[in-house]
Amino acid sequence: MLTSSQKMSDVAPGKPPRHVAIIMDGNGRWAAKRHLPRAAGHRQGVETVRVIVRAAGDLGIEYLTLYGFSSENWKRPVEEVNDLMGLLRLFIRRDLAELHQNGVRVRVIGDRDHLDADIVALIDEAETLTRNNEKLKLVIAFNYGGQNEIASAARRMAYEVKAGRLDPETITPETVSGFLDTAGLPDPDLIIRTSGEKRLSNFLIWQSAYSELVFTDAFWPDFTPDCLRDAVAEYQRRSRRFGAVGETDAGGKT
Repeated sequence: MLTSSQKMSDVAPGKPPRHVAIIMDGNGRWAAKRHLPRAAGHRQGVETVRVIVRAAGDLGIEYLTLYGFSSENWKRPVEEVNDLMGLLRLFIRRDLAELHQNGVRVRVIGDRDHLDADIVALIDEAETLTRNNEKLKLVIAFNYGGQNEIASAARRMAYEVKAGRLDPETITPETVSGFLDTAGLPDPDLIIRTSGEKRLSNFLIWQSAYSELVFTDAFWPDFTPDCLRDAVAEYQRRSRRFGAVGETDAGGKT
């Protein structure tokens, strides 16, 4: 976990993570702390999204994935779910032109079958308009769940095997990755979760096999570009070995 003593000046030399994914948590608790309705926390969270998207581009991050709405969030009160859906509509309608102008490519992953037709149309518009942009790839996980994603990939592979287009003996982890919602994207180098919780909550559970995890106590509405830089600094201080022996382990340590 990041501490208050870790400042931007601690950023280690080296490249930033290519792909950063963020579990945006704590909107409701941010609002409760201020005696505001949960909807106010979600609205402030959208403002934070705008700021962090710009900051990620400035840091040279190529891919930014944001966990916006999980498949389990349907269990929340209807009013809150409707408010979250409305915020996605607002974000796309209000920010799409700026995102496009700034070279951001938008991609939305997750199950669209249960989304309203106008939301699906907005998602399609955002993806189509920005598909040739290259500065930053913004991935929004909406109505997304990692276990559902893997089950869906397994079903599609089973259909391919049944149709004779896929030999089960040739299935590798790379094959599975090609059937996931994130096909064509690099796995996240760094996953950040806000609000002090220390779990993935069904987020990118296949793709996070070798991701570095950083947890911060800041609620998502309080997450600033400095917080992002601090998380990147923590990532840069770590040694990523992917199961191999690192330079500092030459004496036989693992």
